[in-house]
Amino acid sequence: MFGGGGGLNPRKMEQMMEQMGIDVEDIDAEEVIIRTGEYDLVFDDAEVTKMDARGQETYQVIGSPEQVEAGTAGGDAGADADGGSAIPDADVELVAGRAGVSEDEAREALEDNDGDLAAAVEALE
Repeated sequence: MFGGGGGLNPRKMEQMMEQMGIDVEDIDAEEVIIRTGEYDLVFDDAEVTKMDARGQETYQVIGSPEQVEAGTAGGDAGADADGGSAIPDADVELVAGRAGVSEDEAREALEDNDGDLAAAVEALE
């Protein structure tokens, strides 16, 4: 995870991260899609690691993506049951947790702020 690792074994590295307040969790992801304005990157069988450092979540994706036309990856997988919101569930959960509100309120704030996480949290506080 950290460049080079200094020859530390994975268990020792995990202990050091835990002492620094960093929780690490492997996620059993089936597919990861990164959408840009120009194309989608689709990772099948990617290794995903979530690191939580005192409330700041970071996701590491390891794998080789396939580049496809923008908006074509995953079909309707990105649409939510509430009518196709393009706001990712992870963003909704993050805003809800930071602002201390329900996920519905967080989703509405994100939609009102064009998906801008900071603006949504600010609007709810």
